Amino acid sequence: MATKIRILPENLTNKIAAGEVVERPASVAKELVENALDAGSKEVVVEIESGGRRLIKVSDTGCGMSRDDALLALERHATSKIATDEDLFSLCTLGFRGEALPSVASVSRLTISTRTSDSVEGTEIYAEGGRIKEVKECGMAVGTVISVRNLFFNTPARLKFMKSAETEGGHVGELLTRLAISRPEVRFTYKNDGKVVFRALDADLKERVATMLGRSIASFLYPVSYQEGGLKVSGLVAAPECSRSAGSHLYTYINGRFIKDKVVQHALLQAYRNFLERGRYPVVAVFIEIAPGEVDVNVHPTKHEVRFREQGRVHDAIQNAVESVLKETPWLKRPAVAAVSRPTEKGAAAARAVPPMEGSQAPLPVTPQPRPALTSEKPVPAPQAQPQQLSISEARVAEVRELLVDFQPRPQPPLRPQYQGSVTSKEALPHAPIAAPVPVREPETADPAAAGYFSSLGVIGQFNASYILCQRGTDLVLIDQHAAHERVAFEKLKGQFAGREVDSQGLLFPETMEFSFRESAVLREHLAELARLGFEFEEFGGNTWLLKGVPQVLSATRYVDTIRDILEELGSLSRSRAFSDIQEDLLARIACHSVVRGKRTLSPVEITALFKQMDETDFSSNCPHGRPVMQTLTLSEVEKMFKRI
Repeated sequence: MATKIRILPENLTNKIAAGEVVERPASVAKELVENALDAGSKEVVVEIESGGRRLIKVSDTGCGMSRDDALLALERHATSKIATDEDLFSLCTLGFRGEALPSVASVSRLTISTRTSDSVEGTEIYAEGGRIKEVKECGMAVGTVISVRNLFFNTPARLKFMKSAETEGGHVGELLTRLAISRPEVRFTYKNDGKVVFRALDADLKERVATMLGRSIASFLYPVSYQEGGLKVSGLVAAPECSRSAGSHLYTYINGRFIKDKVVQHALLQAYRNFLERGRYPVVAVFIEIAPGEVDVNVHPTKHEVRFREQGRVHDAIQNAVESVLKETPWLKRPAVAAVSRPTEKGAAAARAVPPMEGSQAPLPVTPQPRPALTSEKPVPAPQAQPQQLSISEARVAEVRELLVDFQPRPQPPLRPQYQGSVTSKEALPHAPIAAPVPVREPETADPAAAGYFSSLGVIGQFNASYILCQRGTDLVLIDQHAAHERVAFEKLKGQFAGREVDSQGLLFPETMEFSFRESAVLREHLAELARLGFEFEEFGGNTWLLKGVPQVLSATRYVDTIRDILEELGSLSRSRAFSDIQEDLLARIACHSVVRGKRTLSPVEITALFKQMDETDFSSNCPHGRPVMQTLTLSEVEKMFKRI
């Protein structure tokens, strides 16, 4: 009787293994670059074409391989990095399985050129679909050059899962960013379609992070150094203001190997828990050094997951290391300032010429009053008991005193009562004085046919500069002004986007922005969609872009943070989810960032305009994120609170 179980042929097993190891071009680049680093290379050059479909070429200056070793390297489970069971639990290299090269060779046309220092000539091997076609001698420098052409040429189904050349190139760039940060002493060069994307020279960690993640982040990085027993934590952590909307900038390493471990990430987020709002992630490059026997990296073929023998100890060490830096809030420290001399008449006049802050009431022009101890010819003589130079605080007090001499307050109109019987006496107001209250509109005089629901409300005032208190009949209506404004902005943006594009505001001076390789690839791929959203970009070179225009509603906000959050969201798109599926989410994010957050006192004119816009807006009862805009308390509910019924 024939058996049903059979041994699979070697070419099929290699393709199955390739399905685990080779997910996309970035996976190939990862395996090849890690082999180069294990070989002791001090310089690595990576070249790709068409996002890696046509070519992935990795050149290194490592130790190279002999002819026999190069042939054995194409066999499954052939490696020089482990030999016994004990070696598996004391790994010091990035690779060890012996699966990478045969797996890559089984789904591509692979060429290996290699030479050792004790050999006069090198060896070149050509393999196609996992089968060796040609072996010959070649002339080359010491090291190894591996070229992978026509990836997935014999497995066309895998090609359907690949994204555009820009996106795949961005993934390769992100992969090289992780490896370059882990080895600051190694030079890295990345070329995409013949253009040099970046060249990272050997340097210290901070310089390498600045090179890979952008110069703008360098001034916000602070060193971490912590040791507990045989466990050491080092690296760089960024100030909370550099946070991101996703964990893409969490660069964590165990013994030089990049990992994505839940224990490590949880420890980092716990350290930042009092500094970041929910949904934000820090920017860190943290290295954990631990005895190889205390961690198991043989968990997943990608080697991104690890298991710790003492998980709690590692978690606490990482959290304590980062917290020891954050609790000192180094981003708030300022260099010592030299003592400031007493301001002269000219300095005081310049201070008086400073325009008032936005939203403040500028005083009326007044005639300066004569000062008996101050003339324009002579500076104020310092008392003999005082030193020649005052401290900063004393100088500031003196300056304020001089300004107060000329200050005359603007006459304010008398306060008007909000309704009959309201308390207006000064003694009855225990709190700080507030702006003039808004007179209530009597509901009886409002015409329901002419005015909408919100416009017909009688405004009582504001609570905590965040909520508008209104009356409708005998009901008390509370309106969240931020949620209401957000809904109005969202509906306006949605209408503009449905027409053609969102109104854009050109910047007087274009702003230079540096992105990561993944962000830059996402931006390049979705440039047309971002233009419809109102963002105008121009490529400046490498991962640097010029921002020349932003949506009009964002022109007075921190639009740089909004852009980074949008790129994070666009980077999560897959073939099963098109841009149209998240366009409303992006418009909602822009609307949320465009309105004023926190407390803000609104004038009666602003409240009236807001209510009019709310009446003209669909779905005005909720903000774009689903939060309610208003809540109503009936008279009976209020009377129950006070035990009247």
